[in-house]
Amino acid sequence: MKLHCEVEVVSRHLPALGLRNRGKGVRAVLSLCQQAPRTPPGPRAGGERGGRHPACLFISTLKDRRGTRYEANSSSLKGFLSAVRLAHRGCDVEAPLSTLTPVKTSEFEKFKTKMVITSKKDYPLSKNFPYSLEHLQTSYCGLVRVDMRMLCLKNLRKLDLSHNHIKKLPATIGDLIHLQELNLNDNHLESFSVALCQSTLQKSLQSLDISKNKIKALPVQFCQLRELTYLKLDDNELIRLPFKMGQLRNLRFLSAARNKLPFLPSEFKNLSLEYLDLFGNTFEQPKVLPVIHLQMPLTLLESSAQTILYNRIPYGSHIIPFHLCQDLDTAKTCVCGRYSISSFIQGTTTMNLHSVAHTVVLVDNMGGTEAPIISYFCSLACYVNSCDMFK
Repeated sequence: MKLHCEVEVVSRHLPALGLRNRGKGVRAVLSLCQQAPRTPPGPRAGGERGGRHPACLFISTLKDRRGTRYEANSSSLKGFLSAVRLAHRGCDVEAPLSTLTPVKTSEFEKFKTKMVITSKKDYPLSKNFPYSLEHLQTSYCGLVRVDMRMLCLKNLRKLDLSHNHIKKLPATIGDLIHLQELNLNDNHLESFSVALCQSTLQKSLQSLDISKNKIKALPVQFCQLRELTYLKLDDNELIRLPFKMGQLRNLRFLSAARNKLPFLPSEFKNLSLEYLDLFGNTFEQPKVLPVIHLQMPLTLLESSAQTILYNRIPYGSHIIPFHLCQDLDTAKTCVCGRYSISSFIQGTTTMNLHSVAHTVVLVDNMGGTEAPIISYFCSLACYVNSCDMFK
């Protein structure tokens, strides 16, 4: 009779010696076993009948698979407790008792919370991953896609798939509702899908590393991952950051070095970072004259879009056509707080990155900490009122 549980063995003499127990149990197999007879069968003290042997508790851990024997006392499981009580009274135990044999390593695998695989030869092909895993790393395994067996690990909190050849992420990664850290460093990704941005990762994902891939742009919906505190985008082919970047209010670490960024979005100034690295990007010099795309009068589409966004009216592809949803999702935000789709003024200036980050890695080899920033204005009046920002 066995019970898989966490066990802590505490000596009742510790308080008298001024000591405390560790306060942390270890994964173990708790067995109710029958001790081998030490004396020949016969009448026993206390009126016990001959041939009956006392039961004991046997605790086996991964480090001590042969186990340690203890006198039977109690357990949280009702049936186990009942059997222990009968054994303690010297009564016959009807439940089957285990033999005193070492516990197999496989009995502990189902309770594994961490698994690290760093070579192809160690990658499991014939058996599933333990369902109890909370941390899984499979690096240098030559994976060209995410193993669908990983997506059944509902307790997973950290998934490391770095240094593989993965080209595309399945949307079902978003079904890992407890996932907090995702490492995809050094793969062949070309995009980060909208479906992932709109999945349950919005509420759980705190750390994301997609450096050393082939990503050219992140969708505007990426900024819905608002629990992110750590983001690495180094060594991609990024030509822009999502212009709603400022919505990542919890972000504290951002590294997007060695990309192809010509400028930063205007909402970048809303970030509050502890560390920022934008070294090695192709930042452009701010343009003296603005780019004007104003439409007068506004089209019905533009006017309706501004009304929907300004009043925060819910919308979706089940209400309006999908292409209109895309227009609303990618609307530009004016410095006054209003929105524009195709009628706007675009201007650029520079900002000192120390205004958004405590620690800033130099953006070039000349010791600079300034980067160009692009802003949008819904009207000429908003542009004129913000001219001080462009001096």
